[in-house]
Amino acid sequence: MITHTVDTAQEMAAFLRARRERLDPRDLGLPSRRQARRTPGLRREEVAELAGISVDYIVRLEQGRGLRPSADVVEALARALRLAPVERAYLYDLAQQRPRDAGTPATAAAPPLARLVADLSPLPVMLMNHRYDILAWNREMTRLLLDFDTLPPSQRNSMWLCLLHPEIREFYVDRERVVREGIAHLRAAWAAHPEDRALTGLIAEFITRDEDFARLWAEREIEVNGRGRKVMRHPDVGAIAVNFEVLMPLQDPDQRLLIFRAADDESQSALDRLCAR
Repeated sequence: MITHTVDTAQEMAAFLRARRERLDPRDLGLPSRRQARRTPGLRREEVAELAGISVDYIVRLEQGRGLRPSADVVEALARALRLAPVERAYLYDLAQQRPRDAGTPATAAAPPLARLVADLSPLPVMLMNHRYDILAWNREMTRLLLDFDTLPPSQRNSMWLCLLHPEIREFYVDRERVVREGIAHLRAAWAAHPEDRALTGLIAEFITRDEDFARLWAEREIEVNGRGRKVMRHPDVGAIAVNFEVLMPLQDPDQRLLIFRAADDESQSALDRLCAR
């Protein structure tokens, strides 16, 4: 359930339970027990022992009683639960123990970055903020995806387009992977920006309107993926495979440059045909 702001205590409780239950005690060298385990993963007592924290404190955290663990406790839990770096950062955000940028979320492109988006032609490029709002784009990106000028501002969001736009919804060959990666990023952004009502409103809309999003959101995967590959079905030129890179400017850390490059000669030829129109 998404409210107007992040309920960090309840999300931390669910996240800690999920990460505890996915661990195999044998992988951590814990002794086997004669009594059968009623739930998968580690017991709370085992997490408490690994982290050097009392069992009662673990219980209260997993019950969402509003505790705010210290940075030392967060680090101990991250080690005990074998969290990946991005999951560790997520837990720090939920505990409000990671330093935050005092600035407000970007709602417009910084002028130097808008010029850079244009200068990077003929590569398809767009500029987004942490919630995937599209702030600037070049001509090549409109040829590849769609003309963003024709959309109302509320729909200029790459996740909204992927989930709800009738054409872009079927655009990606491996749609579930693209959606899964987008959700993993949004969950990390959601914890890092707990007062961003626009972001929580978007997530609530996606949960309500898209069954795949609701299912994948409940899995609580966390990932910030700045590099990868996507294959697209373009209605005019057929399949296009692109490698993507996401860059974060030091001067404007809430803005992100998404740059596409053709992954093979056939895809480059298709992009050339698109942009020559």
